[in-house]
Amino acid sequence: MPITLRTLVGIILGACMIRIGSDHFIRPEMFDPIVPGYLGFPRFWTLSSGVIEIVLGIGIMLPFYRRLAARCLTAFLGFVYLANLNMWLNDVPFDGILLSFNGHIIRLFVQLILICICLWLAELVGRKNVKSKPMA
Repeated sequence: MPITLRTLVGIILGACMIRIGSDHFIRPEMFDPIVPGYLGFPRFWTLSSGVIEIVLGIGIMLPFYRRLAARCLTAFLGFVYLANLNMWLNDVPFDGILLSFNGHIIRLFVQLILICICLWLAELVGRKNVKSKPMA
């Protein structure tokens, strides 16, 4: 049985999410500063978002769970952009690097692409409409 494009994309994105989620535990000090101050408890948010990234990364790799996991990941990517926005508005360096205006625009663009990929994996966009025949 050949691997579908959705399965391949799910595996690649899932592996990336697992790696990023793991980094939240390996190097949490890299993520803590970008947590918006109004949330409080940055280490909690760093570690909990790492868990979510790992769980959803595994979910989108598995065809049975992919649609649900991709929907959840779409919402999650929207919420975690608050950290990126916090970096942008408050000039917070990430891993010691202060992004330029163009760097923040690229980061936003990448986030939007990831959201679109998740919507496609969730089969909310890009699926063929199959009209059912009327019952006789």
